[in-house]
Amino acid sequence: MTRLSLLLLLAVVASSLYLVRTQYESRRLYVELEKAAAEARKLETDSERLQVEKRAQATPLRVEKLAKERLQMRTATPAITQYVTRKEGAGAPAAASGAAPVAGGTKP
Repeated sequence: MTRLSLLLLLAVVASSLYLVRTQYESRRLYVELEKAAAEARKLETDSERLQVEKRAQATPLRVEKLAKERLQMRTATPAITQYVTRKEGAGAPAAASGAAPVAGGTKP
């Protein structure tokens, strides 16, 4: 009987050690899961904030201001607009190719 008692004692000790190890591993994994979820929430918040900033940066008024200040662009007016037309004698005739004369620039 002592051998059986000793064998049962070893089985109980081994199962209790296994139980402690699995509980520890479970807690460790749960903590990692919570950290990952918190990181995901932080990234989602950052993404939303960046989308708002992107929309704010792309407003037409801001784009026009930057075009004027940094690129020295100006609004097209009839006074500075140049229209380019193709002559009938140069290249294929416009009526034969089905294309209208080419106009460059912006119409007022």
